[in-house]
Amino acid sequence: MSLDIVADENIAEAAEYFGELGTVRLLGGRQLQRSDLTGADVLLVRSVTSVNESLLAGTAVKFVGTATSGFDHIDRIYLEEKGISFAHAPGSNANSVVEYVLSAIASVDDKLECLLNGGSIGIIGYGNIGKMLAGRLIALGLSCKVYDPWLEQENIHNSASLDEVLQCDVISVHAELTRKNPWPSYHLIGEAELAQLVEGALLINASRGPVVDNIALESYLRKEHGATIVLDAWENEPVVGEALLSRVRFGTAHIAGYSLDGKLLATQMLKNALSQHLNISVPNCNRNKPGATIFVAGNPCGADLLRTLLLHYYDIAEDDHMLREAITGQSKDNSAAAFDQLRKSYRNRIELYGSSVHVTLDDPTDMRIIEAMGCQLA
Repeated sequence: MSLDIVADENIAEAAEYFGELGTVRLLGGRQLQRSDLTGADVLLVRSVTSVNESLLAGTAVKFVGTATSGFDHIDRIYLEEKGISFAHAPGSNANSVVEYVLSAIASVDDKLECLLNGGSIGIIGYGNIGKMLAGRLIALGLSCKVYDPWLEQENIHNSASLDEVLQCDVISVHAELTRKNPWPSYHLIGEAELAQLVEGALLINASRGPVVDNIALESYLRKEHGATIVLDAWENEPVVGEALLSRVRFGTAHIAGYSLDGKLLATQMLKNALSQHLNISVPNCNRNKPGATIFVAGNPCGADLLRTLLLHYYDIAEDDHMLREAITGQSKDNSAAAFDQLRKSYRNRIELYGSSVHVTLDDPTDMRIIEAMGCQLA
């Protein structure tokens, strides 16, 4: 068996993982066209490629996989009608996004101290990422409220209304993008919702750009309201409005889920799904996480210890700086190209989860912080 596999060049180690199944052609996902699929049996994409009749009609593609948790860019009805198998990678980037959110919180003023001292955090969306974030917060002993009207409310930890969530000290958005009634998430956070944010609140969007109305958000920030905004997802990607970027505390190039750990897990999940589709058995690619021990000096405790751990591997300020430097003063086309290049050339970011921590604990209760982050004492 030798398949013709077309894969987005940004899928981690696609050639290494799928090479034993055939020829792997790596192409730019945003520029992918139907002509690129001539002779292709398999199409592997990320979120920047819209997979629909326009792209697939007349091709021989029989399997489509997206190395992402979300699949709003995939016309699954068309795939089903044409008998094309589909797979995605639910949860593969969940821990990466959770650590991004917590690192963002740790980087904004005293938000971490606020939460650890009784503040509240609201979560919008209770899918793989929202649920993992809630679990991590609970393990840290923090209070959270969750809004997701699409799920049975008894299955949601501390279910709350959107109005209640918007009153929290920190709000983290993880909703799937949908325009479906009765609860569309498109522009879920608009002018009215932004007006409900409390003085000093922190709003983080690490889901899909259009969940937050970016025009309304820019207008809100122009009026110098008291809330702080962190954006990883933008409404018109790959174009990022320079005026909006200038007003948010941190802005990044939709890389919250871009840890090396998460990318490789997504690739492996797609390989497993393709193997099942082909009814064959192939061994997993062994890509072990580098053994990592974090040496923490000075015996920090509480918020200081948590912040030290969170920022050890990932400092959101670095990605913020790179995005601003890449697009400031650029034309729309050059700005879009720079945004995509940041994603394409993104560094190998390692997750905190699974690390060993070498630290002297003056307060035994700080062991809870280490364990909550999925770490262990060295």
